[in-house]
Amino acid sequence: MQEKGHGEGTIYFRNDRKKWLVQYFDYDVMKNKSVRRSKSFDTKEEAQKFLDTIMYQKENPIYIKKNGLPLYDLMLANLNNRRDANLISDAQYQRVLRSINVIAKAPFIYKNIGDIRAEEIQAFLNQMSKQYSNSSIKKFNEQFGQTFKYAFNKGYITRNPMIEVIRPKAIKKDKEIRAMTIDEESKFVDYLTKHSIQDIYYKNAYLMQLFMGFRIGEVLALNSGDIDLAHHLIRVDKTLTKLVDGEVVMSDSPKTQAGNRTLPIPKVIEPYIIEQMQFSRNLPGNEEHLLFKPPVVHYARVSSLNWQLKNILKKIGIEEFTTHQLRHTYATRSIEAGMSPVVLQKLMGHTDVSVTLNAYTSVFDKYKKDELEKVNDYYIEQNLIKLPESKPLNLEEHTPIVIDKFKEDNYNQER
Repeated sequence: MQEKGHGEGTIYFRNDRKKWLVQYFDYDVMKNKSVRRSKSFDTKEEAQKFLDTIMYQKENPIYIKKNGLPLYDLMLANLNNRRDANLISDAQYQRVLRSINVIAKAPFIYKNIGDIRAEEIQAFLNQMSKQYSNSSIKKFNEQFGQTFKYAFNKGYITRNPMIEVIRPKAIKKDKEIRAMTIDEESKFVDYLTKHSIQDIYYKNAYLMQLFMGFRIGEVLALNSGDIDLAHHLIRVDKTLTKLVDGEVVMSDSPKTQAGNRTLPIPKVIEPYIIEQMQFSRNLPGNEEHLLFKPPVVHYARVSSLNWQLKNILKKIGIEEFTTHQLRHTYATRSIEAGMSPVVLQKLMGHTDVSVTLNAYTSVFDKYKKDELEKVNDYYIEQNLIKLPESKPLNLEEHTPIVIDKFKEDNYNQER
């Protein structure tokens, strides 16, 4: 049994429950008084970690004075504060927690935050840049930045070492966003539509990604109540999330706030959505009325869908793709069809249009010339400018003059 006084919380073992119990006081604003709360854990280590985080969240001065401010504990406290303030969703919380667990490899992670030097952080990030992608390095850097800023604003440190830290560039190349070609997509869709759900259990999930741009977790979280067939709409307001321990849970919000959206159902995909709704009605143990309820476990795993997708593509002779690349394929077809970035951003559930532009830069560049030609033709059609009647300029005749002039200018500058 571990006792603590002065509101620092208590940890003890309950023999009847075979659990470690944490008791602490929390101020209840509505009742205007401190309220005792408790939470149970399987191990003492888990209980201690929880109590540490709570005490740092509550900024208990006695606890902080006795235990200091370890970077790892403050990082968790900052994360929990953001979740409690509804700044991040449960799904985002789990993703950040995975990043923090990688950061926990740092040799200075349990040092007091005021004793950590910029050189230590830089050396760690430099080492991580040899193993992880630019996307991961950015996430690690953000966690350090947020935590030290939080500590600085609270007055725990007088100088923020992150000012001197430079985010390194990863050695590992960024994954190229590859979408199916039109021929590949046509072959894949033809194969799916010729098979029943019994043959390909998640065939309609793949089709919904290809023709509506869903994230796979969003598709797997859909229930029949999200489908409005009368108005041909689908509401997206949740997703399946994998916790740090591997358990799959239903999150009450999508990946980002912008992920909350209502999507129009294309006519070409509506019959398959209806087919899936009818099939899901007869699934045993489907109290949540999920469209894609696995036969055994409660929620579908993305790994299962990727495994099935890999086998299908191998059969029909298409290079291996993941379910996320089906979403990229939808975006690519939309850009090819002339959809504007702003509209695509809303449909994809991106937070900002810059995310859409950056993610699909190569695709937009590919069709930039065609779009500029449209503008050029429009100028001519509206008589905003007329083509000159004179003979076109012969560049070959003028090239030597241009080159000689360039050489002359350079010579004068060097002198």
